[in-house]
Amino acid sequence: MDKLLKNIFWPVIFAPVAYLAIIWKQLPDTIAVHFDLQGNPDRYGSKKELLGVAAVLIVLNILIYILLTNIHRIDPKKHAVENKSRLLRIAFALAVFMSAILLLIIYSSMKGSVEFSISVLFAAVGLLFAVIGNYMVNIKPNYFAGFRVPWALENADNWRKTHLLAGRLWFAGGLFLAIICLFLPPVAAIIVFFTVTIVMTVIPFVYSYRLYKEQKKDAGK
Repeated sequence: MDKLLKNIFWPVIFAPVAYLAIIWKQLPDTIAVHFDLQGNPDRYGSKKELLGVAAVLIVLNILIYILLTNIHRIDPKKHAVENKSRLLRIAFALAVFMSAILLLIIYSSMKGSVEFSISVLFAAVGLLFAVIGNYMVNIKPNYFAGFRVPWALENADNWRKTHLLAGRLWFAGGLFLAIICLFLPPVAAIIVFFTVTIVMTVIPFVYSYRLYKEQKKDAGK
């Protein structure tokens, strides 16, 4: 599976480039480059701006992939190599997501309007959260990915319990967002999305700290 993901990573990364090259001559010199919450264009610019946007997103995508797939080489944690496969799959999921966003940007610029609502975008991000949460459950201590609070990094039991909770929260919260945001108007989707995201982030930190205080208290007895 990992070998397959590595083989198809580059086609996924450069799919937007191929698509842009195919439709380049069909694009007018002036295109919509920004849209409001309802998907209506509110700023126009040269079609050459798409090249800059594509370049930035593709380079960012590649850098994130390289970082996540090589963490085990630079992380001093002794179990870091055990994260290799999990981080590869997270990196691939991020690459697919970012390439899909870039494809939609190019398509929307060609059409002159966004063919999907921001609610759908938040639903897609929720699905990405669920994928990350699925792998977060078993991620080993490392200095680059996960809830890297000091007390969890220095205590294997704290790290395990924190990420078991966080993984379940992100998986459930991500699926919830993926479903509920599809049925909400844009403003409501924004409120729900950021509320759930904050909850998914804060709860593991609070839980990890409380666990740390309990473990410290027990050690002092």
